[in-house]
Amino acid sequence: MRQRKGLRGRLAAAMLVGCLAGAPAMLAANEASDLIFADRGPWNLADRTLTWSLVHKGPASPAFVAVEDGRITMTEVTDPSDGKPVLQLEQKATGRNLKIGRFPVSGGDPSVVFFLESTTRDMATLTGGNPDYIRNRIKDAVFRGGAVAREGGVTTVVARPFEADPNRARMGGFETLELRFVLGEDPKAPIREMVAETTGPVAAAVPREMAGQVIAPAPYRHAMVLQ
Repeated sequence: MRQRKGLRGRLAAAMLVGCLAGAPAMLAANEASDLIFADRGPWNLADRTLTWSLVHKGPASPAFVAVEDGRITMTEVTDPSDGKPVLQLEQKATGRNLKIGRFPVSGGDPSVVFFLESTTRDMATLTGGNPDYIRNRIKDAVFRGGAVAREGGVTTVVARPFEADPNRARMGGFETLELRFVLGEDPKAPIREMVAETTGPVAAAVPREMAGQVIAPAPYRHAMVLQ
């Protein structure tokens, strides 16, 4: 229960600091951020369920939960507190289902916030780095440095948050992290694919309870693909 509440809190905090549509007020928005954070509300899913396949890979650290064949689902449910519709985001994986939280139907895209905040949390957990620093570098890369390419009705946005970071030598492989978003012709439609991956292995920090042991480096990949 604590883990679930903590995740909800982190996602809410991410929204408050500007991961959604309000962030351009604080950062100079560009075409990349306009596409990723397009205003997709008000959502009207009714009885439909949006489903993304989920893959979550990295070093075999006890602090990192790998997922080979998971799902992220977004449904419209009724908030029992006021009877109004809200969006329910859930993660489903073998032996581990998690209700991530409920979000306004009139707001931004909860799946994007979940994806970015999960990537931030993974990097902070595996490297022992400051999550606020990581989150800010990711936001800065998306809002100021994302590159956009279009081909055959498909739009791809790519950002590399730590490519020129002054602390890249301390990031254990995450300095090669690439964020990739694949969209269709309609920017208001749900994002087809969200991928965060490194080009090489990541060296995980060894937890205190594993002092003296070694965690084999492995590439990091976090991918959500709309089904």
